[in-house]
Amino acid sequence: MNPHTPSPAVTTAFENATYAKVTWRLLPFLFICYVAAYLDRVNVGFAKLQMLSDLKFSESVYGLGAGIFFIGYFLFEVPSNILLHRVGARVWISRIMITWALVSAASLFVTTPAMFYTLRFLLGVAEAGFFPGIVLYLTYWYPSSRRGRMNALFMIGIPVAGVVGGPLSGWIMQAFNGVHGLSNWQWLFLLEALPSLVLGVLTLFMLPNGIRAASWLDDKEKQLLEDNIARDGSAGADHSLRHVVANGRVWRLAAIYFCCMMGLYGVSFYLPTLIKTAGVKDAFDVGLLTAVPYAVAIVSMMLVARSSDRRNERRWHLALAAVAAAAGFYASTLHTGNLTLALVTLSIGTAGVLSMMPVFWTHPSSVLSGTAAAAGIAMINSIGNLAGFVSPSIIGWMKDVTHSTNAGLVVVAGALVVGAALTLTQRAASPAEQTSSEPHRA
Repeated sequence: MNPHTPSPAVTTAFENATYAKVTWRLLPFLFICYVAAYLDRVNVGFAKLQMLSDLKFSESVYGLGAGIFFIGYFLFEVPSNILLHRVGARVWISRIMITWALVSAASLFVTTPAMFYTLRFLLGVAEAGFFPGIVLYLTYWYPSSRRGRMNALFMIGIPVAGVVGGPLSGWIMQAFNGVHGLSNWQWLFLLEALPSLVLGVLTLFMLPNGIRAASWLDDKEKQLLEDNIARDGSAGADHSLRHVVANGRVWRLAAIYFCCMMGLYGVSFYLPTLIKTAGVKDAFDVGLLTAVPYAVAIVSMMLVARSSDRRNERRWHLALAAVAAAAGFYASTLHTGNLTLALVTLSIGTAGVLSMMPVFWTHPSSVLSGTAAAAGIAMINSIGNLAGFVSPSIIGWMKDVTHSTNAGLVVVAGALVVGAALTLTQRAASPAEQTSSEPHRA
């Protein structure tokens, strides 16, 4: 062996140190951005506690308004992600965050159902491309063998938004009611939009477009990262947008993700209502208790993602998480009057559905790469997120009809079972799509 050639142990240590450096520079900021994004998307669930009575809106109006966000999201997702791939993440992610902050803040002016629908639709248009854009952005830095945990570190923003946002939203609703003539839900929209606005500006200074643009990496580190991405990229097929649309595996992944999102948005838009139904009346107490299922989900997401990466196994991890979520949501319908049991079952459901996400998002990049990955990831995310329109609309309509959220939760649980079945019936990744099962650290 050439004495100047580093040993495998040295090489591995250098590689792990390089990825640790990348992770500490990128993930905390992306994570905070996602917390802000998700909070602005779902804080309408807390606003609902007072907004419906103030504006005389029905549950169906709320369900449609909460869900119509995803129509705008669906229509603009693919073009937004393609533009991000072409113009760079730094400017495009900044644009997304600033525009959604402004639209979210404008929701304080809602007085009619038409205004509510319009602003929710525009919020979806503004935010389109953020989540799939970050998923795509992570593929510029990490090979597939590391993406499960990196996706989890980013997507933990969802339950953290619940842990932080629940008490924060409850406190705003309790402390700001009537201040300067504004209702508590109006203050909620205004105050929770401010972090997104600030982060949108900071993105211009914090987010490099790719490996070569990272001034905090030296040439040796950049070359290592680029070599790993180049080797990993050979597993995915770089097809045109036409081939992406015609790819049956992409459509199956979109269907699986749709089922996952049925569960996620069922709990996101109705968890405060479910907690209140269990007997909690004070807004701040509702906020504190909504943090419990999300706190459980944080632990679950990391454990499932780490197990999936270590074993290089995706299908069973994804399917079992979906079954656990379905069981939790169904069981919650049996204990609506018991706060303790409702919290336990809702925690199982929330942990299950959120644990699906980081594992799921390792799949698309094993099928597609390049511009096709930008379009494919956006297409899967946009179709899947149509469940964000379907789920709250169904639950809201069923609550108006039956005066209970139970029937809607049963539908959500059924969708998750379908998602598990679709996951297990898809073919396993080919050898070219597999990566080493050797565990890595980042």
